[in-house]
Amino acid sequence: MKRRWVEYFLLFAGLVALDYVVWTHAGADFAQAFESWSFEQDLRGRPASIRGFLRAEWNLLAGKQTDAEKAGKPWQSNPSPSKRSPSKPQSVIGRVEIPRLKLNVMIREGVDAGTLRAAVGHIPSTSLPGDPGNVALAAHRDTYFLPLEHIANGDLIEVETRVGIYQYVVESMQVVKPRDVWVLNASNHPTLTLVTCFPFRYVGAAPQRFVVRAAQVGTATKSPMPSGS
Repeated sequence: MKRRWVEYFLLFAGLVALDYVVWTHAGADFAQAFESWSFEQDLRGRPASIRGFLRAEWNLLAGKQTDAEKAGKPWQSNPSPSKRSPSKPQSVIGRVEIPRLKLNVMIREGVDAGTLRAAVGHIPSTSLPGDPGNVALAAHRDTYFLPLEHIANGDLIEVETRVGIYQYVVESMQVVKPRDVWVLNASNHPTLTLVTCFPFRYVGAAPQRFVVRAAQVGTATKSPMPSGS
């Protein structure tokens, strides 16, 4: 009888843990979707709200997107770089996309636990996209940066901000120790560094870090976006 109660307890604990994981991922997915939509609204100079987001999602499911929602993201080359003030913790920086890996994730300022649950984090001590130097982004190996397991030299990476789109090409990948913070050092040329834990499939706290280094190869500024309803 006692053994049966132990089995029931373990089953209950397992279900609670599974429920927590499911809801945590669902919450992160919703946050990503809402922030991406809000970012697009901001680029168009339009207000963002939960109600507006839910209406836009319903229109998408019902095939009733407006012309503004269907429009792409027109841009022109050569934005003028400008040095900006450090962003506030957890504020939205933009988004990072690696088309070949189908990775498209919003970026927030900071690498605290709350930020990395909901987004890719911009490491505060490094440059911001569009500024000279080394832009460093971090995320968990089992969530947003899991696709980096298959990244390759020559892959295109785009970082989109309110100022413009910054295009990078992967030049190298390496595995380092957690104390090797030199990978975050400033660089003489515009560089993007992606950092996550390694090995990707390791059970428990991963002992190493996987680092992707990419060089900036192009830039683009936003053209005015349609303000249709």
